[in-house]
Amino acid sequence: MQIRNREVNLHRIINYSVMALLVAFLFIHSLLDIIDQLTRATTHLKTQPQIGCNGHPELCDRKYSNITHIATHDAPFVGVLPMENQNVDIPTQLDAGIRFLQAQTHRNVFGKISLCHTSCLVKDAGLLKDYLKVIKSWLDTHPQEVVTLLLTNGDRRPISEYDTAFRHSNVTQYAYSMPPGDPNQWTLDSWPTLGQLIANGTRLLIFLDRDADQVQVPYILNEFSYFWETPFENLVDPRFPFCAIDRPVGIQGFPQSIQQRMYIVNHFLDTKLHVVGTPEVPDRRDAGRTNALEGIGGIGDHVGRCAGMWGRRPAAVLLDYFDRGDGLKAQRLLNGFL
Repeated sequence: MQIRNREVNLHRIINYSVMALLVAFLFIHSLLDIIDQLTRATTHLKTQPQIGCNGHPELCDRKYSNITHIATHDAPFVGVLPMENQNVDIPTQLDAGIRFLQAQTHRNVFGKISLCHTSCLVKDAGLLKDYLKVIKSWLDTHPQEVVTLLLTNGDRRPISEYDTAFRHSNVTQYAYSMPPGDPNQWTLDSWPTLGQLIANGTRLLIFLDRDADQVQVPYILNEFSYFWETPFENLVDPRFPFCAIDRPVGIQGFPQSIQQRMYIVNHFLDTKLHVVGTPEVPDRRDAGRTNALEGIGGIGDHVGRCAGMWGRRPAAVLLDYFDRGDGLKAQRLLNGFL
């Protein structure tokens, strides 16, 4: 009996050891691949010249609602780990020409609003107020640039907590406040031009996906009063056949509201790790193909399909690993500069 128990225990040890070695091999292989891709991906990034408005004199007279931004999805989650969505930090993203940053927020274990990926236990990139200080510092030295910040309120925290974080960062001096009135009466033509935003010193537009209150805090705008989005969950089909309205729920029956709101195309893929039981993670390996300007499932293909369906270009196209592929080239092309 003792011999049999020893044999069983030995088999268990061997099985667990093999499994551990397999996991370690896959992790090291993936990490080396990521480092190689990261090294190659960031070498071509250049700083966008500070001319005109957001790098182009032609944009100064163009309404905010008539510009297409390449946006960084989960912008602050930077690094080589599987749950991280970008390769370079916020200042580098902005220097390269990104003018639309999206981020998730959650309440951390200390009760403060942090930049957390799904949960602060999974990935905590720091306090919201510190993130905002980085953006303010960049705006301080780039007076001709207009930046958009889109935040998700994952834990349905009250707007007062966001107001506190923004005011502690001092970035509110640049924030655009919506004029009083019914947001439903706001149209695409109601938006100011980039030149007007710059002249007025309101060069930061802030949107929150849930629980915004523009009466209480007029500079934090309700995302879905001014935008709608294509699907964003379980994006695993590299052909990107998604142009239908996913959020806000219920807008589909109101064509006038659809036409008078900007829209956001979610153009990023998820994939599964080669380890049983792990969740889907951003598809870093295929980011170059996903972010290509041409080809089936590329940015041009996806945006062209949506523009054909809705009769106009999106206001933002969200990408993971924006520095892989042709994201910035696509931004120039979609705004008429190529």
